[in-house]
Amino acid sequence: MAMTASTAGRRYSNATYRAMRRLKTVGLYAGVAAVLAYMLFPYYWAIVSSTKTGQALYQFTLLPALDFSNYWQLFNNPVFMGALVNSGVVALVSTAISLVIGILGAYALGRLHFPPGRMVLIAVLMISVFPQVVVLSGMFEVIGWLGLYNRPSGLIVSYLILTLPFTTWILTSFIRDLPKELEEAALVDGCSRLRILTHVLLPLMGPAIASTGLLSFILAWNEFLFALTFILTDENRTVPVAIGLLTGSSRYEYPFGQIMAASVTVTLPLLALVLVFQRKIVAGLTSGAVKG
Repeated sequence: MAMTASTAGRRYSNATYRAMRRLKTVGLYAGVAAVLAYMLFPYYWAIVSSTKTGQALYQFTLLPALDFSNYWQLFNNPVFMGALVNSGVVALVSTAISLVIGILGAYALGRLHFPPGRMVLIAVLMISVFPQVVVLSGMFEVIGWLGLYNRPSGLIVSYLILTLPFTTWILTSFIRDLPKELEEAALVDGCSRLRILTHVLLPLMGPAIASTGLLSFILAWNEFLFALTFILTDENRTVPVAIGLLTGSSRYEYPFGQIMAASVTVTLPLLALVLVFQRKIVAGLTSGAVKG
């Protein structure tokens, strides 16, 4: 009888344990599904709304109507297409400049030990967390003094204050994790500091450069406040400002469908870049997380 009771208790315990495990698994998947639904629903709603016009915008449907008239109107809008080109040029140039300067600054801060180095790194971090509105008036004076007001080059200069501190900080952390033995061996062989950076360390920084460059590109691509302040004419505007200034056929019409179509359109280049560089992005973001 004692053995029977013990066996029954063990079976009851095992059944309870399996039920608890199944309940935890179901709860985990339910939580993941809820998070995914919360994150993906705005994109789904934007795609569905971009294919609606007129009264259909106010009717709820699960599947899009596949009406691409909003996209055709956008692609036939020279202001919006010019804004796409302007955003691409400004984002690419500002990202390239911030990467070049950021790599040099990161090498100096990560490898060359000098007394004010720590203070410089702290200053870089402080600049990166400043809100844009804090530096807006100062940047306005700088852009006006340089004669770059209402020019794409003025946006490039202003975007560097956003992308350069971020790039320098991330690349400094990555360079510090690289083996110092490689640099010491190159110094013994007579290589200069610049040659060490370009021929020894730079090939190892591919994942970090890809992830940092992509994040800087996204930051410059989505920037709105500087573009709205420093650009006045339609031919020099960028995509975020062009979307904000879209108007309907009359002053009382709000072009919600076109705005959603524009939002979907400007998101596609970013998705393409993420898909192309996804392996390097993951490697760059996780580098240095595990040491051994």
